[in-house]
Amino acid sequence: MSLFRPCIDLHDGVVKQIVGGTLTDEGAKTNFVAAHPPAYYAELYKKDDLTGGHVIKLGPGNDDAAREALAAWRGGLQIGGGITAENAQKWLDAGAAKVIVTSYIFKDGELLMPNLLKLLDAVGRERLVLDLSCRKKADGCYYIVTDRWQKFTNMKLDADTLHHLAEYASEFLVHAVDVEGKQSGIDEELLNILAAHSPLPCTYAGGIHSLSDIETIIAAGNGKIGYTVGSALDIFGGKLPYADIARR
Repeated sequence: MSLFRPCIDLHDGVVKQIVGGTLTDEGAKTNFVAAHPPAYYAELYKKDDLTGGHVIKLGPGNDDAAREALAAWRGGLQIGGGITAENAQKWLDAGAAKVIVTSYIFKDGELLMPNLLKLLDAVGRERLVLDLSCRKKADGCYYIVTDRWQKFTNMKLDADTLHHLAEYASEFLVHAVDVEGKQSGIDEELLNILAAHSPLPCTYAGGIHSLSDIETIIAAGNGKIGYTVGSALDIFGGKLPYADIARR
């Protein structure tokens, strides 16, 4: 099975690739705006049998686009962005394989266990993915970020956190926000933390711009770390051939 986990990032109802950490209510720095609808990409991933990919709703106004993508490949894609215990089952019913959550389980920078347990009760551990996307602070440690990657939590992404949260989910999704969308190379320090300490399968995203980046992820992860390529792919305006990556 391929470790490539494709993505459909939605902003204002359109498939886009944005630079990590730039998304606000006023907009975002954008690398690519698709001419194709969301279903086009979902059907492409279905044709190539690329499971484990994700649809991410970046802010409001993306529900219809997300439903379109999920309907094009029922059971083939995960969904994230605004997921709560109250709406999670609706997204599974709409065709999502799993739901992805971050902001709902944090409040004032702290892990909100009642919400995590409500979500766990609503969908079950096997259909829950925790998005632990993170940024590095001045102390040299990575901290999980929420609310479109704008707000730091007080939770470090380290061995203790990974082992604690593994009790409540089936996998992790981790964007290296400081390099996301920049095609400047991967964050190897973060990758090594995931490789050494994650007890669950996880997907790394951020900065991939070459086949050597992908080889580094595969080698470091020893088969348990998937990877998402966004802006670097030719289907999103980049130079890496999607067809080559899909066949790996």
